[in-house]
Amino acid sequence: MRLEDQLDRLAELGLPLAAGRTVDELLYSSPREEYESRPFDLVLFALGCAVEDEPWERWFCERAWHFDTECVRGPGSYVAIARQLCRIAGLPDALSELRDHVDLGEEEAWIEYTANGRRNSWPIDVRDDWADLLVVGYLIDELEDGERRFHVRRNGQAMTLFFLDDDAAARLDALAGGGAVAPFPG
Repeated sequence: MRLEDQLDRLAELGLPLAAGRTVDELLYSSPREEYESRPFDLVLFALGCAVEDEPWERWFCERAWHFDTECVRGPGSYVAIARQLCRIAGLPDALSELRDHVDLGEEEAWIEYTANGRRNSWPIDVRDDWADLLVVGYLIDELEDGERRFHVRRNGQAMTLFFLDDDAAARLDALAGGGAVAPFPG
């Protein structure tokens, strides 16, 4: 299936390319044949990534994020996760006054934030550089709005998260071959 046709189908589900992103930028990362020989496989991964060329931090899709769960390096790691979740939920300010503390050597970590006028603080289970998915789930709970939720497509130690309503997620799962897209933690 042509890459452009795959992108059209995904846009219908609420996963369009971000403004200013192009097919050429996708082709910078992988050849057309790889996208087209396995329809929806590679492109779903790519939608969650940033463009692999300067200027950096340009995401292919505003409703997707490729989350490598082995991403905790130190202070700021959980703030970065929270900001990505806010970005793909389309709610950049939903979690404010974000702060975290991560000391891998002492195996001590926590995150604090304000959501809906409430201050929240969560201890984080430190397991080397792996993200605590229970805490990620708490952040996700703050951002889901009833109709749209976080859905996940697993990729080994990583996952691509999508923010979609259940109908769009079911149609995305069918495109991806069934059994591939599920609600977080799925």
